[in-house]
Amino acid sequence: MDEPALIRNAQNGDLDAFNRLVLAYQDIIYNTTLRILNDPDQAADAAQEAFISAFRSINSYRGGSFKAWLMRTATNACYDELRRQKRRPTVPLEPMSDDEEEIEAPRWLADTSMSPAEKAEADELEHAIQHCLNALPTDFRAVVVLADIQGLDYTEIAAAIRTPLGTIKSRLARARLRLRECLQGFWELLPASFRLESESPTL
Repeated sequence: MDEPALIRNAQNGDLDAFNRLVLAYQDIIYNTTLRILNDPDQAADAAQEAFISAFRSINSYRGGSFKAWLMRTATNACYDELRRQKRRPTVPLEPMSDDEEEIEAPRWLADTSMSPAEKAEADELEHAIQHCLNALPTDFRAVVVLADIQGLDYTEIAAAIRTPLGTIKSRLARARLRLRECLQGFWELLPASFRLESESPTL
């Protein structure tokens, strides 16, 4: 994919070019909104709104990380959704099916190469991580998702959520500490690397 060319074409009104960008980033954006909101319907709405907003404002993109630019629209959409709900969402620890039953293993976590035992362990670890993410304040959760799940650096995160770099570093350090403390209750599920390293959790 020639991303710069697609972006230029999208800025010139080429909807097909923008749709190709959507296809390239839709899983990442949905995963981000789902991690922050932990509700499949709200996450899908936020992801859709993020891409609509991105298309409308594509001409404001002036270079740099396009992924970080999209993440800004996604996090803004999440905050808008939370403000619309006028409350911190209280949702199940696992995504729900259309029949309002918990989905034991979300589709986007499936790994057919895993043995049944490995998959069960991975599901339990995912459950623990999402539980502890849900316990974080929204601002902390967003920073952790962008840094430790989506792999953005401090500067990209600061740009994505329009927050000073020092605040990003502070929130991330405090969020990681809270996650570590929360996950102590799930100690046996954690990979050895997590138990040995002190800098950041493996999400």
